[in-house]
Order: sequence, then structure tokens, then C-alpha cells
Amino acid sequence: MKHVANILLVDDDTSLLKLLGMRLESRNFQVTTARSGAEALACLEKQRPDVVLSDLYMDEMDGLELFHEIQRRTPGLPVIILTAHGSISEAVSATRRGVFSFLTKPIDRDELFGAIDEALAQTGSGQAQGDESWRGEIITRSPEMERLLEQARMVATADVSVLVSGPSGSGKELMARAIHRASHRADKPFVAINCGALPEQLLESELFGHARGAFTGAISQHEGLFQAASGGSLFLDEIGDMPLSLQVKLLRVLQEHQVRPLGSTTSIPVDVRVISATHRDLDRAMEDGSFREDLYYRLNVVNLRLPPLKERAEDVPLLAKHLLDQAARRHKPSVKGFSPEALNLLAASAWPGNVRQLVNVVEQCVALTSTPIIPEALVSQALVAEENALPSFSDARAGFERSYLVKVLKITEGNVTQAARIAGRNRTDFYKLLGRHDLEPGEFKPAASRPSAVDSR
Repeated sequence: MKHVANILLVDDDTSLLKLLGMRLESRNFQVTTARSGAEALACLEKQRPDVVLSDLYMDEMDGLELFHEIQRRTPGLPVIILTAHGSISEAVSATRRGVFSFLTKPIDRDELFGAIDEALAQTGSGQAQGDESWRGEIITRSPEMERLLEQARMVATADVSVLVSGPSGSGKELMARAIHRASHRADKPFVAINCGALPEQLLESELFGHARGAFTGAISQHEGLFQAASGGSLFLDEIGDMPLSLQVKLLRVLQEHQVRPLGSTTSIPVDVRVISATHRDLDRAMEDGSFREDLYYRLNVVNLRLPPLKERAEDVPLLAKHLLDQAARRHKPSVKGFSPEALNLLAASAWPGNVRQLVNVVEQCVALTSTPIIPEALVSQALVAEENALPSFSDARAGFERSYLVKVLKITEGNVTQAARIAGRNRTDFYKLLGRHDLEPGEFKPAASRPSAVDSR
């Protein structure tokens, strides 16, 4: 399906607004009009346009003020300023601030269409490039998600490293796949690996490959994922869980564009775009020394932060209906939808497990319903079942770690040296663990020995 470019036209002169709107529609653009800056920003909340055309001189909020607010809300959205009082100094000033183009009234038709075509080409939104299949797996009507998808489309053409951050279950791999499909690497492999799911030696072998005899059990040569993804994209999920020793090797690959398999003396050139993801706070990880700062800046050329599902509640009914259709086709075609009360309950839920939890709830409802329309009571039952369900291995391990650390700190009354000895860790590693779980040893000391109290001993 071809994408029809949407132009937001802003002018307080209603006659010119109508005339320009007709001119743009004659070129088959979709046109949204606004008679003030405030009205334009309200339109922006409902639907993100591909280009904004705004008059410079308007009451209350002029074109440049509108431009600055647009850039704050939707960075990268091209804005073309129109004015009957154009001057070279105004044009230079506007373009230096980031305005895409500056046109003087009366507007020349060819000049106007030329500026719009250039803006669309720059953002990849042109009608000739309008295949939307790249984002087909991401179901949304959220303005925040639409803004992220627009950034993802622009980033995809730049071929830079991208870090996708966000809570577990928010769709980070789907976003990575979308970036790959929107790039010139789309016809090459997309390879994914979870960096927290494998022991260190196995992860090293999977990423970089190994030579025959490199370690016990290496009975043949093994091609690593960097080679398997050559020409395409490599998705490193949960990059924050990668051991420090492997972070050094990954950094070298990114710097040299060469990979040396484990046990080999020969480096192999690789052409791979790296997209990484994490739910961890990497700034905190850099502070506690568990993540390398130089690697962070290599991976985080562009950061896309996916919001939790509770911040895009308007997407819940849309996603639920889409997931139900998929589940019904696979398991029970007689199921047709949710009752209005059931949808309201879904939309009002907190979704700590994000989209992944919603998938599980919908699957349960489809499996257990005896009627074509899923009632509220069944959704409520599925939500309770999800709350009592087994956590993922990563979540369970993190929960155990925190409980264990709290226990040894209580036993030792906040004495880090003793606690580290019990845990079988050196003090540096133990402090890193405490930082990862936001635990402060001083909080476990007896009241009389805390810094704020007088030590009477």
C-alpha cells in the first residue's frame, strides 16, 4: 500500500488556507488545516504529518515559535515557513534554527512542490517510498509510538548503530526488525541473540565463532552470528547483561569491522549493522563499572525508548483485537471479539509485563472462552492467573539476587566486607551487585551506628 503524504497547513488567513489546501490536494497530498499555532499542535497530537507548512506572522504564536514547539515534541519533522514579508536575513535566521525551507508569498507552485518533495525525500516519507510493510508488526495509534516509528524510519536509512531501550515485553525486538526492514539491508539476514541467556564462553562462540579445537567439545569450525548476519543486521538483545570481557571484544569488532573467531589467529571482515536493546539503566551500569562507557557510545548513536504499555493505553483495545484475531485463527475461529466491559477492563489494567503480558492474557481468554464474545469475568480471571504465573528466568534470577542481597545485608547489619565474604564475592563485585539492585548498605546498619547518629561505642 502506497503512503499518501500528509501535509499540515497552518495560516490565520482562511482564504489563503483554502487556496493552498486546494493546490496541495490537486497534487494528491492529504491536507490537514489549522488556523493557529495552538490548533496545529492539537492536530499534531491526533496524527503526525509528514511535513508542516506554516505562515510566519500569526497572532499569539508565530511560525518560528510553532516550529520550536514542533521540534520539541516531534524532532526531525520538517517545517516549511511561508511569509509575505520575506527577507534574506529572516530566511538565513530561520534555516539556521533548523527550519527546512523558507518561501516568500505569493508562493510559486513549482517552488512549493519542490520544497515539499525535498522534505519528503529527506525523511523517507515520499509517496514513491511509501510502502508501510516495514512497520506492519507494530500495531499502534499512540502519538508517542508514531513519533518513534518516524524516527526509526529516518534512522534506518542512516545505517548507524541504534540502542532500543524500554521495559521487558514492550516490543524492542519488533522495533529492531522494523528498522532492519526499512533499511537498505532488508534483503539480507536479520539475526537476533539474547546476551543474557547464554554462559560467557557459549555467548562468545555464538557471536564471534570458533576454530576447531578452540575448547573442549569444539570438534569443528563454527561460524559466528556476525558472519551469519553479514550484509544485514545483528540484534543484541539485553546487551546490558553481556560480561565485561566480551564487551571488550565486541567493541573491537565495531571499531575494526573485523571478527576473530575463538581460537583463531585470522580476522574476518564483516559488514553488519548492530541494533541492541536493554531494559537496564546503562547509565547506572556505567557508573558501577559493569558496562563500558566506550562501548555504550558506540552502540548508542541513536536511542529509541519504547514506552511501557500503560503509557499508551489507547493502544490496548487495538492490540487486544489484533491479538484475538490471530489467536482465534490458530485455535478457535468461533471467537469473534471482547465484550465492551472486557475491553474496558483490559484498557484500565496496569500491564507490568507490557505487550508480552497482553499476548498471554488474550491467548488464555481465547483458549478458555465458551462463547464467541469474551466476557469481562474471563478477562479478570486471566489477569489474576497472569499475576500468579511463573516469571521469566531473567526476572526470577533478578528477584532471587535482590532477596539474597537483602538477606546477607540484614545478617551482617550492613557490613559490606562480611556480606561479600558470605556471598563469595570481592567487595568491588559486591558493590556492583548492590548498585544494580538499588540497595544501600547503610540502610541495614543498626540505628545507633548510622552516620546521622552518635556512635556511643
